[in-house]
This record gives sequence, structure tokens and C-alpha cells, in this order.
Amino acid sequence: MRSAESTEESRQTVTETQDLQTRPEGTRQAAWVNAVLPFNIAMGPVGTLIQLLILNLHGTVIDVGIAVTLFNAVSVPSAIVWGFVTDRFHRRRMIIVVSYLVTAAVLVSFLLANSGYSVSLLYALFSFVSSASTTPLNLLIMETERKQKWATAFARFSMVTSVGNTVGLMLSVAWGFFFSLSYLVLLLAILTVVSAVLAVLMIHEPSVVFERHVIVMNKPSFFQRLQAVPPFFLRVPRLSDFRRVFRNLRYELTRQMPILYFSIFMFYFASGLFNTSIVASLQANSLSSFLIFLVMTIMMLVQIVAFRYSGPYSERRSLVKTSVQGLVLRSACYGILGVSLYMISGEWFLIPVLIFYPLGAGVAFALYYTTSNTMVFNTLGDERQGQSLGVYSALVGIATLAGSAVSGFTSFFLGFSTTFILAAAFMCSSAWLSSLLEHS
Repeated sequence: MRSAESTEESRQTVTETQDLQTRPEGTRQAAWVNAVLPFNIAMGPVGTLIQLLILNLHGTVIDVGIAVTLFNAVSVPSAIVWGFVTDRFHRRRMIIVVSYLVTAAVLVSFLLANSGYSVSLLYALFSFVSSASTTPLNLLIMETERKQKWATAFARFSMVTSVGNTVGLMLSVAWGFFFSLSYLVLLLAILTVVSAVLAVLMIHEPSVVFERHVIVMNKPSFFQRLQAVPPFFLRVPRLSDFRRVFRNLRYELTRQMPILYFSIFMFYFASGLFNTSIVASLQANSLSSFLIFLVMTIMMLVQIVAFRYSGPYSERRSLVKTSVQGLVLRSACYGILGVSLYMISGEWFLIPVLIFYPLGAGVAFALYYTTSNTMVFNTLGDERQGQSLGVYSALVGIATLAGSAVSGFTSFFLGFSTTFILAAAFMCSSAWLSSLLEHS
């Protein structure tokens, strides 16, 4: 763990670096960000596509749950490994290019998968290699832009990511209508290779490099990093770190952080429950891959618009009240979709899904993501960033992992309705815990 003196030293390094960075380097940043667009287009439909591939290979929702669980399980150690690699080698372009090329190879290998289990294993490998570029890209923005432009640069980078994911889903809608779903991975692999080539041509190694902890000092970079891969470790948490965070629960003046972390744990557990089964529930109700990708595209479009306004909206209101609003809305959407499955089935299920899924995964998520990450950012402080962020990331990873693991079994044995209603109940508990922060 870095001391307070080390943190201050890092801040001075960041400030001094602005004098070293020339305007042409800052201008290059505006161009190289476009290199990641094809990669983001390729990443947009992958999660939905993998689940559909498993179901098309006669897998069940349990197999989907196993695949998502493996993906989430690998995301935690990959965040640790690639973080240390980034700090150790300081070769931004090399890490990004290698990540893209290996990711393309993994995408092509899905064509050889002949069972749900082989798809699951490849999806876990995909989780590991595709996340390698996340931290280098965040650092590259800070290393090639003036400090005054960081917020704008990260906003643009976030927009490129969101637009890319949406375009990818739109391509998948068209592909699902005209072509075989299994060959979509070829298009995604080609797009990923295009990004690798553009990265070689457009990304230049910066003259001054930062370490990962600099990301935590700037809110836009912190948000962008968590949005890409929620687990983010400055150091691997120890058992003593968990004890330090949660022992404060006994005291009213210091219980904000443990209550916030418990609320976030319940949020990610409920989200894992719901998100793991939503695609399988749509296919079980006879919706084609074309319609399933259409649902995901509409959700993503709503989410982009919601993120555009969630920041200004939350800044004018209480962070706690806004987060509770997002959680209550998300819980209501989960519950309504669960109840809907008791009353309607088949393609009629598309109607409530098109209304409440974008509301829950778009509007509600944007509200909660913006406010909860702001609160986490505010609790990190200067002296114990590594411990606090390590505990937070571990809880997010465990909650997502547990939610996805449970989801497949509850949906298979108890039905999708039960899974969605359970997710709504856990989301309600997250809202209740968040509401306690108002009085802390």
C-alpha cells in the first residue's frame, strides 16, 4: 500500500507532466481514440451471442449460468494480472495490440466449439484476454492529454465505447435476420483485427507514463475504468482489509462505507441473477435471435441517452436519494417482468420486455451507476485507496459471480419468473440499505 506521502508525490508527478506534454501529442489523442471503435463494435453483441450459441447447441439455462459464472470468475484475476503487467512494462501499444489480436483468435475459435461446455471455456478465455487493454487505454488518455482536458477526453472515449457497442448490436440485428448466427464471430474477429492494425498505426508510446493509482485520483478516469471492468485492484485485498472496512459498521459516524458496500454487493448479486437469465427467457418464449438482439439494441440506446443526463440530474440532487430512485425503478422493472411471465408467454412477452427492460437496464442503471460510483470515489480518501478499492472490487466480483451461478439453477428448476422476482427482492434490499445512508 502506498503512503500518503507517495500519493502526494504522484499528484505532483501528474501536475509536472502537463508541462512535458506538448499540444501535438494532445492532438494525436483525438485521433487514436478512433482506433478502438471497431473493437468496441465487436464487443457489443458478444455477451448475448455467447448465450444464444450455448442455447442453440441444445444447452440449458444452467449451461448459460455456468458460462457467465466462468466469465465473471476470470474477470477478477484478470483485473489483477493485467494491472500489474501494465505497471511493470509501461508498453501501452504493445499490450493493446496483443490483446486485440489474441481476442480475435479466440473469437474465431468459437466456430470450432461443438458443445455448451466448450463455448463456456472459450468465453472464460475471452474474458481474460479482452480485458487486457482496459487499463492501458485509460492511462493513455491521461498521458497524452493535458490535465484540463481529461474530463472531456474521457467523455469522448466513453461515447466511442457506447456508440461502438450499439453499432455492434445493430449489426447483430441485421446478421440475425439474414445469416447464420454462428458465423457472426468471423465479422467480430475481423473488426477486432482492424482495431489492432489501427492501434499500431495511430497509437504512439507516451514520453511520460503513469501507474494505475493515478486513475483513482480523477473521477472521469475512475468511472470509465469501472464501467469497462468493475473489479479494479491497486493491490490484492487481505482479510484484515475486510475487517477494517466492516468493523466500522458498529459505529453510526463511520458506518457509511460498510453500508454502501453491502448495498453495492446486493445490487450486483441481483443484477447477476437477472442478467444471466434474460436472454434464455426470451428464447424460451420463442423470440428469434433477430428480436433478441433488437431488444438489446433498444436497451443500449436508452442507456446511452440516460447516461447523457444522469450526471447533471444527480449533481442537482442528493446522491443517496438518486441512487435509491434508480434501485427502486430497477427493482420494479425486474418484478414486473417476473410477474408478466406468469400471465403471458410466447412472443407477447416482447411487449413488457421492450418497455421495462430498457427502463431497468438503461435509465435505472445509469442513475445508480453514476451516484454509487461517485459515493465510492468519495470514500476512497488518500491513505487507504488500495485497501478500500480492493475490498470494493472483491465484493463486486463475488456478488456478480454468486448471482450468475445461482441464476441458472433457479431458472431451470423454479422458472424464470421466480428468478426475476428474487432479483427484484434483492434489488429492494439494496435500495433499503442505500436509504440508510441518508441518515448516517
